[in-house]
This record gives sequence, structure tokens and C-alpha cells, in this order.
Amino acid sequence: MKPVPDDAALAVMVEELAEKLLHKGLVMATAESCTGGWIAKCCTDLAGSSAWFGRGFVSYSYAAKREMLDVDSMILETAGAVSEAVALQMAAGAVRESEADVAVAVTGIAGPDGGTDDKRVGTVWFGWSVGRSVSTEHMVFPGNRDEVRRQTTAHALSGLTSRL
Repeated sequence: MKPVPDDAALAVMVEELAEKLLHKGLVMATAESCTGGWIAKCCTDLAGSSAWFGRGFVSYSYAAKREMLDVDSMILETAGAVSEAVALQMAAGAVRESEADVAVAVTGIAGPDGGTDDKRVGTVWFGWSVGRSVSTEHMVFPGNRDEVRRQTTAHALSGLTSRL
């Protein structure tokens, strides 16, 4: 098992992402549920981030996902908030509802409660919108709430960096 990233490791990931975004002249947005804005916080911890970070959407509730990111109500009801379809719509919505060129979306169950047999605590769906495509990935992270959120933040940042 990989170690849970600390603040210094997250800062290094942000610096690498910032370098790529600046080099390509792109602006990013985030659409976060289970991380509660942690990805955006890490990005804006870096001085000068306004050159490449546009905005973050914290869409924790079903209503926020619908109202802020135009996630389809039927998909929320049938697939649930923690699903590939919702991650796709969150990432696409973050770009559409902002002036960003790229976006990362996360929706998951950080715990300690909320897990089910089908979606246990630590389950996270990621969506990345880059160019004209949106890709997704599903992960299940071990650990407590803080550890799940840290690992989610790190995976979201590295996933966007690798897609650029």
C-alpha cells in the first residue's frame, strides 16, 4: 500500500500540475463532493494560482450537483451520487459552467459511515475533462476519512497532470 500523501507531497503535485497548465495556457476548475473543496484548497495554496485555477464547485448534496453542475436528476436517483455517470457529468459541468479549459471531479464515500455492500467506504469515482473528452476512473482507498480524502485529492491532481 502506498503511503497517504502529506501536505508537502500534495504541494509538489500541485506545482507539477501548475507548470503543465501554465505551459499550455489552460485554466482548470474542480467539482468536488467527498473532498469538500480540498483539491481547490491545495491548488490555491500555491501563490500565483489565479493564473491557472479558475474556480471550484463544492457540490456535496444532490441538489448542489443538479443546480451547480447540471447533473441529471434521473442519473442521481438511479445510479447514485457515487457513480461513473455522475463523475462524468460533474467534470463536464465544471467546464461548461465556468471559463475553465479542463476540470477534475470527485464523488465518493469518505466515511466513516455511508458505505454499502456495493459501495463501501473509500469508494471514489473520478472524472477528468480535458479537451473534448471526459475520462473516468474508479478507486477504493483504505483508511479513515482524512486518509481517504487525502488519497482522493492526490489521485485527482496526478490524474489531471497525466492527462495534460
